[in-house]
Amino acid sequence: MQRHLITSAIPYINGIKHLGNLVGSQLPADLYARYLRARGHEVLFLCATDEHGTPAELAAAKAGKPVAEYCAEMHAVQADIAKGFGLSFDHFGRSSSPQNHTLTQHFAGRLADAGLIREVSEQQVYSNADGRYLPDRYIEGTCPNCAYDKARGDQCENCTKQLDPTDLINPRSAISGSTDLEVRETKHLYLRQSALKDDLDAWIDSKTDWPILTTSIAKKWLHDGDGLQDRGITRDLDWGIPVRRGNEDWPGMEGKVFYVWFDAPIEYIACAGEWADANGDADWERWWRTDKGADDVRYTQFMGKDNVPFHTLSFPATILGSGEPWKMVDHLKSFNYLTYDGGQFSTSQGRGVFMDQALEILPADYWRWWLLSNCPETSDSEFTWELFQQGVNKDLADVLGNFVSRVTKFCRSKFGETVPSGGTYGDRETALIEELQARVTRYGALMEAMEVRKSAQELRAIWVAGNEYLQAAAPWATIKVDEAQAAMQIRMAFNLIRLYATISSPFIPTASDRMQSSLGMESADWPEDVASALSSVQAGQTFAVPENLFAKISDDDRADWQSRFAGTRG
Repeated sequence: MQRHLITSAIPYINGIKHLGNLVGSQLPADLYARYLRARGHEVLFLCATDEHGTPAELAAAKAGKPVAEYCAEMHAVQADIAKGFGLSFDHFGRSSSPQNHTLTQHFAGRLADAGLIREVSEQQVYSNADGRYLPDRYIEGTCPNCAYDKARGDQCENCTKQLDPTDLINPRSAISGSTDLEVRETKHLYLRQSALKDDLDAWIDSKTDWPILTTSIAKKWLHDGDGLQDRGITRDLDWGIPVRRGNEDWPGMEGKVFYVWFDAPIEYIACAGEWADANGDADWERWWRTDKGADDVRYTQFMGKDNVPFHTLSFPATILGSGEPWKMVDHLKSFNYLTYDGGQFSTSQGRGVFMDQALEILPADYWRWWLLSNCPETSDSEFTWELFQQGVNKDLADVLGNFVSRVTKFCRSKFGETVPSGGTYGDRETALIEELQARVTRYGALMEAMEVRKSAQELRAIWVAGNEYLQAAAPWATIKVDEAQAAMQIRMAFNLIRLYATISSPFIPTASDRMQSSLGMESADWPEDVASALSSVQAGQTFAVPENLFAKISDDDRADWQSRFAGTRG
């Protein structure tokens, strides 16, 4: 047994997330956490809401609520939706927590003591109408590159070009819409990432098993152009973690807060403290400090590719620069983008299917299976309603659901609601066991390697093998000439249902529980020995025919949903 620390990129508080956010971090992280628990490992799976910065203030203002109240409400909403999708977080924290305030200020103090923070005077846009400095995302205007009229001061969402606020044509405040803007001088703190470039380079080089996507992004930021740049870690905002040097005031930084990308990754650590406090366990540092026992922890992060630079450079620079024995990430699993019907999912533009809407349409397992089996690992993937319908109907309804239905209904009609006795496994069953032993072993290896799509393909192949066995054995024909032989074939099929319930649980936990409960049996251990696993359901075991495990998506439903989600969310 090994100890595994798993973190998923923490979602912004500004509204409900779309399916692209889900498959880019939280869902594959949950898949891995569930798999490791099933193999008997000790797992701490953490996530939180990212509650500071521009998006939180803008969303709260739009909702007409104080930002603290808005964040508290949205944290509860996101936690409830995560539960609806079966995300098995050990704790779902908040970056606004007291624990994160304390840790963020602590790290800033350590970095300052190490000479890794410098004070910089810079020019920043000030809105006279709003009476405040405007961070980049608070400024909108026309993109000089593509003429999109809602470009932000940091990036044009339409053409993705990186921008400075002064690049925008006809800039205006995103808060009030005012064009009464001027450039003023203000002071901010910068993390001297450039001083840690060689350390970061060597650390990334040591991660030989990272996905190419992860290392290529990190190396690009390290070496392209002028190389790794120092990064501002403070902002002129009201909402956030006040700039302090540990427990001390920071002269000249009064009224400023830490930049969200400085404090948000620190929440991974603080979240463990929140978890410990919520569970009466003071020993959270054994997961995060190598001098407190974390040297035997394997730490895995999951995130979309847009988050990679901060997690391979800025957050590691914070940890390395502190000079303290904090646990560094061992494996960083990054993902490309899931696109929506030929365009981009977008939270800010309300485009695509959002997590709450998805759960209103269908149970979580439908989405979990399709998203994971099509997740954007090596390249972008596209969600279309046709592909979704096809995947659900062929994989879940036709292969898995149909198998469970045929077996249980046939047995009930011919033998009653008890697994029948008679017959012994023969050559066909022996060949099936050998095939499944190889496939289950390969499936486990792919799950260990976090090869999500290949794992889904192997799992589906295991389901297909059972269907092919049932079709070849044909107990509905066998029973006419040899009832004992038919009983054995059906008993094998029931054992397959239990095997499927066990190994499918990381992907489709609710359906797996239903399969297991239909057999009236406790959850099984992971099947290291498939032959033994396929003898666990004995004659005499009572069962119930489950309701339709997966209903097919009709053409009418698909057309209705395609029309309903063709525009933007209101």
